[in-house]
Formats: sequence, structure tokens, C-alpha cells
Amino acid sequence: MAEGSFTGFARPAVPTPEEIREWALDPYSTAPEGRQWDLTLATDELVDIWLELAADATCPKRSFALHVLYIYAGDAVRTKFRVHSRKRVDKLLEKASESRDQYVGLWAANTKALIRQPDLFDYHEWCNGGLVRRPRRLNPGPTRR
Repeated sequence: MAEGSFTGFARPAVPTPEEIREWALDPYSTAPEGRQWDLTLATDELVDIWLELAADATCPKRSFALHVLYIYAGDAVRTKFRVHSRKRVDKLLEKASESRDQYVGLWAANTKALIRQPDLFDYHEWCNGGLVRRPRRLNPGPTRR
């Protein structure tokens, strides 16, 4: 089967969790045309499916799912939890703690570090895929008072 644009989205800008799962598990599908599709997908409605897919070592779009989780967490902290509530982020971190996946664990550790020290936010790392392409644990310095 040839690589191609996924036709299973009724509205690519507002996909359902089921559509996301189907797209992510198709090794031949590509992202819909359009700039910054990843940024539009970091929503409260979709974050649980992204966590599920990021923890699935067999998912062809696993890195993309992890990338969206970093966008979600980064946006939450950099907006002081106006975009995504602290309660919602904490629930997601609790769910992530149930995963035995090392990359999900690293995302959770980095997110907790960012919450403790918001100046760790760097757009390239959190929203442009830096922490996905070069996975590592962020080492926060001493917290400022």
C-alpha cells in the first residue's frame, strides 16, 4: 500500500478520538495538509488517546503522539493553566504513572519538572518536537522563590 493522506477524517481540523486512533495505527497514512495540525490536536478532548498511543510501542505514529503530549503540557504551563486546567494535567500525569513505557515516563517527569519550574519552557523543545527527537530528562536548577 502506498503512503498517502488519510481519508478517514470527517473534519481533519476537529478529529474524533476514534479517527485519531485509526489514523495513528495506519502505517501508510500521512498527516492532513495544512500547517500546524499538531498544535490543533493538543486538546482536552483528545489528550487521553494521545497518551494511549504514545504508550503503544507498536503504534506507527507513537512519536507524533508523544509530540502532542509535550505540546499539551507546555501550553498548559506556559499559560498558567488557562488553556488546560491544572486538575486536567494532574489527572493525565496520574494516568501516565500507570504506564510502564519509558517515553511516557520521561514525558511525565519532564512535565512535573516544568510545573515546578516554568522557566524550563522552551518552545522548540516543548512544541517543535525537540524533546521527542532528543529524549532526555530535564534537570531543573534550584527553584526561585
